[in-house]
Amino acid sequence: MAILVFIIAHWYLSLFAQTFFHHRYAAHKMFTMSKFWEKIFYIYSLLTQGASFMSPYAYGVMHRQHHAYADTEKDPHSPKYEPNLFKMMWKTKTHYDDIYAGRIIVEDKFKKDLPSWEAFERFGDLWAVRLSWVALYITFYVFFAPYWWVFLFLPLHFVIGPAQGVVINWFAHKVGYKNFEVNNTSTNIWPFDWLMLGEGYHNNHHKYLGRPNFGHKWHEIDPVYIAICIFNKLGIIRIRTNMIQTEADFA
Repeated sequence: MAILVFIIAHWYLSLFAQTFFHHRYAAHKMFTMSKFWEKIFYIYSLLTQGASFMSPYAYGVMHRQHHAYADTEKDPHSPKYEPNLFKMMWKTKTHYDDIYAGRIIVEDKFKKDLPSWEAFERFGDLWAVRLSWVALYITFYVFFAPYWWVFLFLPLHFVIGPAQGVVINWFAHKVGYKNFEVNNTSTNIWPFDWLMLGEGYHNNHHKYLGRPNFGHKWHEIDPVYIAICIFNKLGIIRIRTNMIQTEADFA
């Protein structure tokens, strides 16, 4: 039971960091927040993503490039140009690493207004830190796993961020339904996105890039948008009500 709770908690807490902070805030600036709260969510991201902590800066650049070059050869992660999801994951990792390490030239339009806490990102990216998280996960399983086969779930914790990304970057360009015709293969995976906290409404997002609510139809409930509204009421963030963004803004 403890392992099941741990898997579910790790999945959703880390996914919230990715969709709220990395995606909707860093990449799209759907809302603003103070530097204090930006650092709080940096720390939250490390604590929840753990071994697969991602730089909001590098993530933001890569995601903007995805919108600019969706389903073309320049797309950092398009299933149209990779034979399987593992090849696509490796290409995504390599591209992310190149951005983070400064091995490729990034156009200014992809870097505008991205969050930056270089010292903290360097700390989170240290192999010693990543391996420490791995050791913590293993220790938890040693104490609480009731059967040997439960350890088969352990690798998920090591790569939970990329695993969440591939659900959208692969399957939300392969299967599902469309509310809108857009210049790419993006789809909505589920009519109610309980697994990906609204990220599964990918076709909706490609149509309305700047809208913090990824749902469109009445049944497309976006849980993170509810959290965004609560944070806005509490003064933690400020929703940009005049936000209008299209694929052309990144092209």
